[in-house]
Amino acid sequence: MTRHPTFEPTGRSRAVVIGAGLGGLAAAMRLGAKGWHVTVLDRLDTPGGRASSITSGGHRFDLGPTIVTAPEVFRRLFADCGHDFDAAIDLIPLDPFYTIRWPDGSHLAARAEDADMEAEIARLSPGDVAGWRRFLRDAEERYIVGYEGMLTKPMHRFVETAKVLPRFAMLRADRSILSLARSRVKDERLRMALSFHPLFIGGDPARVTSMYALVSHLEKTQGVHYAMGGVGAMARAMVDVIEGQGGEVRLGIQVDQVTQDARGRASGVRLTSGEEVASDIVVSNADAGHTYAKMLKGRTRHRWTDRKLGRARWSMGLFVWYFGTKGTRDMWPDLGHHTILSGPRYEGLLRDVFRRGHLSEDMSLYIHRPSVTDPSVAPPGDDTFYALSPVPHLGHRDPVDWGQEAESYRQKVQAVLERELMPGLGDHVTASMCLTPRDFRDRYLSPHGCGFSIEPRILQSAWFRPHNVSEEAPGLFLVGAGTHPGAGLPGVVASAEVLEQVVPPARRVETWHAGVARPVPQAAE
Repeated sequence: MTRHPTFEPTGRSRAVVIGAGLGGLAAAMRLGAKGWHVTVLDRLDTPGGRASSITSGGHRFDLGPTIVTAPEVFRRLFADCGHDFDAAIDLIPLDPFYTIRWPDGSHLAARAEDADMEAEIARLSPGDVAGWRRFLRDAEERYIVGYEGMLTKPMHRFVETAKVLPRFAMLRADRSILSLARSRVKDERLRMALSFHPLFIGGDPARVTSMYALVSHLEKTQGVHYAMGGVGAMARAMVDVIEGQGGEVRLGIQVDQVTQDARGRASGVRLTSGEEVASDIVVSNADAGHTYAKMLKGRTRHRWTDRKLGRARWSMGLFVWYFGTKGTRDMWPDLGHHTILSGPRYEGLLRDVFRRGHLSEDMSLYIHRPSVTDPSVAPPGDDTFYALSPVPHLGHRDPVDWGQEAESYRQKVQAVLERELMPGLGDHVTASMCLTPRDFRDRYLSPHGCGFSIEPRILQSAWFRPHNVSEEAPGLFLVGAGTHPGAGLPGVVASAEVLEQVVPPARRVETWHAGVARPVPQAAE
């Protein structure tokens, strides 16, 4: 059983957070609310990490997540820090959540109301309505155990995971979500529609646990939302809270190493510039694989060795084409805010992406068209899009050479869009840019260029995942996609809620006025 070294703050009450992704920003907010003076360091020039954006030719491209599925996690975060999330962010509920389209011309609109959703199922496959209802009951059971019971519970001690194993066994968590969908419905299209959700957090539906059926219940009960201004607006609101607490967010700063004292205790960070930033604790929102493989230098690692990281199963890579179009606001009326365009193969494509590491000729695409909800993302009358294709990560035996393949693959994506959804697209494209797994590796320091860190298989979840309390160095903590509870907006933000429970309150609180530190009395602990 893994031993975690004990940690007590020295009294300086300073924390360094590596990475201004949403997990890191949420961690900084919660630590600031507990009395820690927090410094957030990020190598990018804008906060948000993968939730940042780039503006080109009047188009704002949200680079990463676009769907907010658990607003309660954000509301709780802001409320615990004395702020009102809904006063800071205009969150728009979407209906339909998204539309799935298949090559045979059929489609399914995922709807907010049960009656509307049942009508969609009945239209597509009348004989599967009863099975769909049973799947929803499955989803609710897994939501209670896996979401309500585990999302914000620390899992760095095996006993906490052991407590839920009997319930996992009863729910057949050893089965994949695709296997569960097969047991409930016969229509292959519905099997895809009920099982694809783990792709949003980097998991192979044919391999990850059926516990992820809980996402269907999460959507049903909390809805799917879009944040006006993009998820990047949420990141900026989080920075405002941190700075209001007296913390600081330093951008364009790259951390090279977590420094450790003679006892191996985290003592701060060293930047690539040579500057050292001392602290009592270090919280890494960098990928867990990068944190352990690259940032703990000159020290023996006991659990997350290079060999263990090399044996881990990693999430897939992503190819994302961001493009703006001119004069198209009234074109393609059936193309809504979120569309999932399923390719001719489902399970075959999953095998190519996750196991064979093969870049297939066919593809499935997720298309984001925020301009139908948020006109500010594009010039008047124009549109902003991105099209995302799951592809193999760079760690396979014969990785894709994206330097050679990126433009030809972009052309294939465009051809699929023109044929299936957007006739005449090529005549209207203005701004255009792509991110490939190579960019994820270089921009986000993601191992193998993965989109979502370690794949969320059952033996890479909870205690089996890198812990929020580091096993390698006292005073080092982890948040974000690579630790518990995992990837996706709810997961990375909830990881900070876990952090709050395992980091003790600061011994001394300081506020900062005009650059001068002034001690503030703190209630007895």
